[in-house]
Amino acid sequence: MNNKFENAIPENIEALKKQANDKTSYQNRLNAVDELGKYKCLQSKDILWRLMINDKVHSVQHRAFIKLQAFGEDVKLPRNKKGHLIKDINKILLKVKNKLNPNFSATEFNQKFQELYPEAFDVYKYEKKAGFDKCVENVLASSPKK
Repeated sequence: MNNKFENAIPENIEALKKQANDKTSYQNRLNAVDELGKYKCLQSKDILWRLMINDKVHSVQHRAFIKLQAFGEDVKLPRNKKGHLIKDINKILLKVKNKLNPNFSATEFNQKFQELYPEAFDVYKYEKKAGFDKCVENVLASSPKK
């Protein structure tokens, strides 16, 4: 069998752990998965397992699944979640809305959302992609008026 992995612990394992735990950036977590996937050691496997099981961004879960599968681990890809990805997202969006002046712009809203709820912002920005602004707009439009 052609072993294409390092069996050593990466020298930058602490930095990779921190990157894998960055809830504010799915891109950082994806980069950590790619780097950890080069090292077939217990620490890398543990981090990849955690990301595969617990990450809220399905692409991060999927990429960790692929890396673990390549290591020969017996893995099962978690299902892609349907509906609300973050519990009580409508309440969260309303809290953000209430922190802004009544004539806020979409940019102001997104900045405040990211500032107050970085993990929720990251998940929705990634999963909704181009439909992110429309999704937020729909929730805010359907919210009860004061």
